[in-house]
Amino acid sequence: MTSQQPASPQAGQQGAGSASTNSGQANPAPVPADQDNARKAKAILEQAIQALGGQNYLNLRDREQQGRIYGFHHGRATGAGGVFWGFYEFPDKERLELTKERDIAELYVGNRAWELTYKGAHPLEKKDLEDYLRRRKFSLDIVLRTWVNDPSVVLLSEGFAIAAQHPSQQVTLINAHDEAVTLYFDNDTHLPVKKSFTWRDPVDKQKNLEEEVYENYRSASGVMVPYSFTRFFNGDMASQRFLNSVTINQPLDPAMFDPNSGYNPNKPVGKQDKKH
Repeated sequence: MTSQQPASPQAGQQGAGSASTNSGQANPAPVPADQDNARKAKAILEQAIQALGGQNYLNLRDREQQGRIYGFHHGRATGAGGVFWGFYEFPDKERLELTKERDIAELYVGNRAWELTYKGAHPLEKKDLEDYLRRRKFSLDIVLRTWVNDPSVVLLSEGFAIAAQHPSQQVTLINAHDEAVTLYFDNDTHLPVKKSFTWRDPVDKQKNLEEEVYENYRSASGVMVPYSFTRFFNGDMASQRFLNSVTINQPLDPAMFDPNSGYNPNKPVGKQDKKH
């Protein structure tokens, strides 16, 4: 083994000179690359939140929207689509009303869900509920309003990418359970244009890729809302929504989130039938 030679006085003097400024103060230690990358990722995320409306976006309590919805199977349309009314109360309540009569609905409250028809409320199929809860955990609002502020979440800036035909900045967030979601933000507007995450099917052990694309942003009560939304599953289009109107922070009737309330969307608030 070769013995290490002591450093010469000249070498020591050179080291001292390189570690100090002309004023005799030490230069600040360089920032580790991973910390610098995390700061860059956080800055991109904060810029996106400001583009979405800043405090108006962060203070969003509820949202009502109306439009048309289309379903797909293996990328092929399953029908002509139909109208829908959607109601959302952050963070875990959602009601989706279908048909022109609004007489069929899906209701999600916490970790429970029901299908509502003229026959009453019936629990949603287990797989459908699991799929919904997974999508909600990785939803754009949850990620930008919850994950971003969690100190256990790792933030990674992954540089430039083309996402949904937009030159974008790519950021990945990884939570304490080693679950990751990647967001893409338009270079010019800083708005989210795409989101993706993967998960492994517990039955066949295959990895699945879910993606969402956000387009046609418009302002509603100071919040930028994508009026076009497309979801992909393993590369195939799975569903599309096109919004006609959006209302934000106009308190929703609590009865609409109670599966046993007898809520009727065609009756004015205050004139609902009460069930006991």
